[in-house]
Amino acid sequence: MTLLAGRDYPRSYREFATWFHDDSACAEFLETLRWPNGFTCPACGVVGEPWRESRGRLVCRACRHQTTVTVGTILEKTRTPLTVWFEAAWHVTTTKNGFSAKSLERTLGIRYRVAWTLLQRFRVAMVRSERRPLSGIVEVDEALVGGVEHDGKRGRGTEKSIVAISLEIHQPKGFGRVRMRQVPDASDASLRPFVCETVAPGSIVHTDGWSGYNRLSQSGYVHQRTIMSASDNPAHVAMPGVHRIASLLKRWILGTHQGSVSDEHLQAYLEELKFRHFPHATSRMTCAMRDFRWGLPDSAQSIPKPSSAICWARDLRTSAKAYSVVRREA
Repeated sequence: MTLLAGRDYPRSYREFATWFHDDSACAEFLETLRWPNGFTCPACGVVGEPWRESRGRLVCRACRHQTTVTVGTILEKTRTPLTVWFEAAWHVTTTKNGFSAKSLERTLGIRYRVAWTLLQRFRVAMVRSERRPLSGIVEVDEALVGGVEHDGKRGRGTEKSIVAISLEIHQPKGFGRVRMRQVPDASDASLRPFVCETVAPGSIVHTDGWSGYNRLSQSGYVHQRTIMSASDNPAHVAMPGVHRIASLLKRWILGTHQGSVSDEHLQAYLEELKFRHFPHATSRMTCAMRDFRWGLPDSAQSIPKPSSAICWARDLRTSAKAYSVVRREA
């Protein structure tokens, strides 16, 4: 399936405003994405035009099952107009560095709490549930995220948030996919499970000399250690990939979000950063435009996956479990 600009997604904001001028147009677009061959009853599987009742309810003519186009998505049971959802998605996906909740509040003229909740739900949908583990040569290290602490501990013993980072290294140069996760500490009990869940067994895992990585070889990895104190090269030269990711993370949090990221919601911001800066697309603009195509059904597995943009379009039909997590946070 090839997505075409102007047919499957808007090419510009002017075209966006023309397409999605009211909630009915938004709902019609979602129906086309979710049921490209016509409405399919989720209960009995019958394909055909449903009865349309109030509040957007669709009733199957065969079994009388009631549903809506937003059931099972991050839009389920929302009281926010679909036009606001669509415009928020447009701004979030087409801006290079993203939007903070405060910026979205000012841009759309909505309450801060609504803007924050929209962004949190989008971040849940940015995670690909079926993503493959990293493989090949993988650099692994940690980064410390938090404000400036005077007279406090430095390094891994600090009270700041610890983010574990794993990054594929391409030869002779270049980086591949990345995984980031907030961990409680830098011990073996926290770091080894992160590596095991994000890196395929048999891969070459390159770390520094920290003791938290000492048992990686017992988990089926080829462990390469670089002890920084004994190396002629500084850490950012010996392991350039993960240090660039850590630097990008800190600049993004300080720039877009003014450093205002709580420890409780840090993981959601990490997912957004991965999605935003590592789409693996040939064109960032094309990637951003395709981001807007949300709500694709699970059958979209057949779509080529050169970019995480299309993957997000599919994953915005997130599971009810993921939706309920954000709902509790909100």
